[in-house]
Amino acid sequence: MHNAAFEELNLDCVYVAFEVDSVSCVIDAVKCLGISGLSVTAPFKEDILEYLDEIDEAALKIGAVNTIKYDGKRTAGINTDWIGAIRALERRTGLEGKGCMVVGAGGTARALVYGLKKRQARVVIIKRTLTRAKELAGEFNVDFGALKDIRKFSVDVLVNTTTVGMEPDHDMSLVPADYLQNISVVMDVIYKPRMTKLLIDAQAAGCKVVEGLEMLLEQGIAQFEWWTGKKAPRDKMARAIGLTYEEK
Repeated sequence: MHNAAFEELNLDCVYVAFEVDSVSCVIDAVKCLGISGLSVTAPFKEDILEYLDEIDEAALKIGAVNTIKYDGKRTAGINTDWIGAIRALERRTGLEGKGCMVVGAGGTARALVYGLKKRQARVVIIKRTLTRAKELAGEFNVDFGALKDIRKFSVDVLVNTTTVGMEPDHDMSLVPADYLQNISVVMDVIYKPRMTKLLIDAQAAGCKVVEGLEMLLEQGIAQFEWWTGKKAPRDKMARAIGLTYEEK
């Protein structure tokens, strides 16, 4: 996605993957190798914070950074996960005043809850065990509940932020299929497979569905524009990850 954008705008850049065991040496490597930007993936989005010179307000509130920029002097971090998720959702529905359920309580859930609160949605966090859900709900002053009690909550939008449904367990979903019948929009942050069991169930129930690839695209666009200061070539980036025009 990023390499396609660099090529389209004729930028002398390349995007490659680095496998690390811990984040303690990452910033030293950035400075040593002259890397100007990084994406940060799980499980390092929270640990990286203590090594950065600057962190924006949203990332501090979320407690996770997924994007780093280095200008030759200082390292700065932001979180584009919440931007990507909210942009993808808002292509299907308005969020202000809507009841929104976030399934999970990890780093991606934190980003979703932050973004939904920014849009003045009514948020409930659902998890199989209550401890983490209660902690996160307390931080953001939202409602919470256990997965077994999901039917107690009536919402307009549901987002799965867990890894349940990801390959190879593509036939699994935490949300009962019949619960989806009165929900308008269902999003799954998983993008392998593109259509998770949750999204298949949601489509069968008549919901509008939002694939994880759409969030991936939108957060990537936000990354690219922050790194380069240039408008991202949306169509080129979308095609690079297999999204059609209608899906963008």
